[in-house]
Amino acid sequence: MKKFLSFTLLAFLIGLMACGYSDQNNKKSMQIIDFIPNSRVETVIAQLKDSLGESHAFRIERGVRQVADLWREQDGTVADFAGFCKNSFVSDTSQLSVLFSALERNFEVIYGYYHKIDVLLKSPLQLEGPDITPVDMMFGGYDVSAHLGDDLYANKIAFLTALNFPFYTLEEKTELGGTWTRKEWAYARMGDRFTSRVPAAVLQDISRTITEADAYISDYNIYMGALRNAKEEQLFPSNMKLISHWGLRDELKSNYADHEKGLEKQRMIYSVMQRIIDQTIPLQVINDDSYSWNPITNELLDKNGESVTSQSEDTRRYEVFLKNFYAMRQLDPYSPHYPTEVIRAFDGTMEVPQKDVKELFRGLLSSPQVKEVASFIESRLGRKLEPFDIWYNGFKSGGGIPEDELTAITSRKYPDAQALEEDLPNILIKLGWKPSKAKEITSLVTVDASRGAGHAWGAEMRNDVARLRTRISVEGLDYKGYNIAVHEFGHNVEQTITMNDVDYYMLKGVPNTAFTEAVAFLFQKRDLQLLGLKNPNPEDDYYLALDNFWSCYEIMGVSLVDIQVWEWLYANPDATPEQLKEAVISAAKEVWNTYYAGILGEEDETLLGIYSHMIDYPLYLPNYPMGHLIAFQIEQHVRGKNLADEMNRIYTQGSIIPQHWMQNAVGSPISIEPLLTATKEALEALKK
Repeated sequence: MKKFLSFTLLAFLIGLMACGYSDQNNKKSMQIIDFIPNSRVETVIAQLKDSLGESHAFRIERGVRQVADLWREQDGTVADFAGFCKNSFVSDTSQLSVLFSALERNFEVIYGYYHKIDVLLKSPLQLEGPDITPVDMMFGGYDVSAHLGDDLYANKIAFLTALNFPFYTLEEKTELGGTWTRKEWAYARMGDRFTSRVPAAVLQDISRTITEADAYISDYNIYMGALRNAKEEQLFPSNMKLISHWGLRDELKSNYADHEKGLEKQRMIYSVMQRIIDQTIPLQVINDDSYSWNPITNELLDKNGESVTSQSEDTRRYEVFLKNFYAMRQLDPYSPHYPTEVIRAFDGTMEVPQKDVKELFRGLLSSPQVKEVASFIESRLGRKLEPFDIWYNGFKSGGGIPEDELTAITSRKYPDAQALEEDLPNILIKLGWKPSKAKEITSLVTVDASRGAGHAWGAEMRNDVARLRTRISVEGLDYKGYNIAVHEFGHNVEQTITMNDVDYYMLKGVPNTAFTEAVAFLFQKRDLQLLGLKNPNPEDDYYLALDNFWSCYEIMGVSLVDIQVWEWLYANPDATPEQLKEAVISAAKEVWNTYYAGILGEEDETLLGIYSHMIDYPLYLPNYPMGHLIAFQIEQHVRGKNLADEMNRIYTQGSIIPQHWMQNAVGSPISIEPLLTATKEALEALKK
């Protein structure tokens, strides 16, 4: 990314000015003015009711108002609007079904092939290969589907859909959805399709901004062999290159198994993280191993051992964050149902109200189990807990196996991406799938070596492939990469099942990303089992509960920081990167002081601000703790049952709303209570 910016400084500055201009003009040019008078809307509704009868009243009222909200002057006159509604409303049930099938089929074609193009355009940015060039960034940031919305409004397909398939609020889906048939749910999801009208220029700007943020994070690596302690000792292998924050965090976790140098290495990684958060990290050590660096003192040495003046990153991290805010805020005036990115993230995307999410998180963070589990960890470590012990992983299978031993196994088993791809059917068979179904699923999954930490990317049409990306070095797949790969493969299996085995395309997928994270966690916790290794902890169920609890304790606090920062941004839309940096640090301290101080160290700790998701994936973090809760409830439900059979049953529900999905899946809504109860029982049993 640094090289790219140096080659395209002028273009980059022009881009910044353009983003700034568009944002400044939101207040002027992006005001949404209703073109269709309310009086005419009421007249059209009354005329349709008179001609078709009161039995169609709800659909008529909801559909006509939705079309009126979306209609602009370029779409035609007020008379054209009235004529369109009268001529295009479908009252006959069988004809409505035919219309739905045609829309569904054609949307799958369009979205499926646009997705395939996007995958191929972004490949140079996401996969291992030559250095990223300016033209790679241009194509990677290009959204080929940006004009699709404009086109679908211009040819009236969007209006036809909005008129005949009403939009239901989250409250209405919650109240009514329990009695809906599968087809009624599919109709409701069709009604979600056109609820806002966003100009192509805005979508292109968002795509470009998110792509730039992704590239920034993907190239944010620390060469660990260049780190030095106070004695100028090298603690990490020379070839170890870790991405922030994922790689740093996972390396920190792995060092609980190192009883000689592990604690010192963890403290060093902790110092690196602090430098990233407050931006005192030298630019010279980001994705560069030309210098030696003591992250505790921040001293920088050249190859001759001479002290070098360092240049801090300053506010670059927060500049990227702020650009994401500007980009996403452009959607606000075009989203009448979800007028802010915060509301869109919860009511629109997650489909769980923000207040309910916060209540779940605060309930667990404030529970008495926190101090009890922390005390239990202290007894295992034989020392007072420190801030980085938020990532304690001694409850996991393999917590006592040194990572180099695990890496020796994984690198030998998976020397390259092809070896992993060929073994995917065997992995599913070990998890309970029949060989024929395992082969069917994995025939639709392909493995690539990733530039970044790794990700899973599902298809958007049936019989297209899902993509598993993880880091694979020339020495083969190390344990970190393997662990990530198993996690991402869980996503791929969910993506393939919910794309190809769900009865309606409009119901493809899962209610929200927390539900795909749940599958990923289910797979990831079985990573050693898949290698043929035994869990060293005999009280497996107890340690599973504690591991889930501590993971939730970690990520719920981080999520509250993310939410608080976005709320602050909306309250301070003209903030500078420096002010945003201080806001993130302040939010991290506030959440820490409320839920972590006195348990994991003193007050005013900033560690909760390290997560790269805050920079790369706006408001994605709350999905992880929701995923942990969902995964734990599903794990308890499938215990003693065949995982494959239950996954096929549960996940073919598709994308109905979360609480209905959970009720059907495990017999209860999303809750912290099962985890709190299991944690209490685990502590009581293990203390004995």
